[in-house]
Amino acid sequence: MTTDIQRAITDDQRHRAKLIWDYHQMGHQLRPTDAAIGLGSHDLGVPAFCAELYRAGLFPTLVFSGGPNPTRPGHFPRGEAVHFREHALTLGVPDEAVLLEPKARNTGQNITFARDVLAATGLDVKTVLLVAMPYMERRAFATARKVWPEVEVFCASASLEFDDYLKTIGDEKLVVDQLVGDLQRVIEYPKLGFAIEQDVPEDVHVAYRSLLEDGFDSRLLNP
Repeated sequence: MTTDIQRAITDDQRHRAKLIWDYHQMGHQLRPTDAAIGLGSHDLGVPAFCAELYRAGLFPTLVFSGGPNPTRPGHFPRGEAVHFREHALTLGVPDEAVLLEPKARNTGQNITFARDVLAATGLDVKTVLLVAMPYMERRAFATARKVWPEVEVFCASASLEFDDYLKTIGDEKLVVDQLVGDLQRVIEYPKLGFAIEQDVPEDVHVAYRSLLEDGFDSRLLNP
């Protein structure tokens, strides 16, 4: 039984959040790419999945990108990219296959700075795989298509069902806050020039608005 500390959500809220969860995932078919970028976050599932994909031979070069985590600054004290790289090395990714980008503070910088790191190696990148948390796939894709339009972009995340992810994080309200916050960015960032436009189905819009009314708003953009 979910405890109060885990901040449980209702069955109806779970159903609405699942609509947004499904929308955030791009459903891209995994295929070999010239390089991969592990996008910084609070979730060590990202470098773990990067290591799995590297061992499967999907890319020869991996960039971990990310500075201090703004949401949980004490979680990775030496920066997301540094901790992600160390985790990947323990999972069998060789040191020579991993590049580091330790300064990015947002997704646009993740992709732009990682692109520059790859360019500095002389690697000709025509296809790139973005590895992110499950609910960040669509925003990462839309951002990459804006800031790096020359490459073909694919997205991937660890294969987790929504209920399993809720259990992994252990705070259901926080997860829904994050789903809602990322959807707001998918909607608003194209207007700010940060990403390309994405079609948002009406049922997803309805779920989004109703969850906002229910108070799932701690990860919204500042007004």
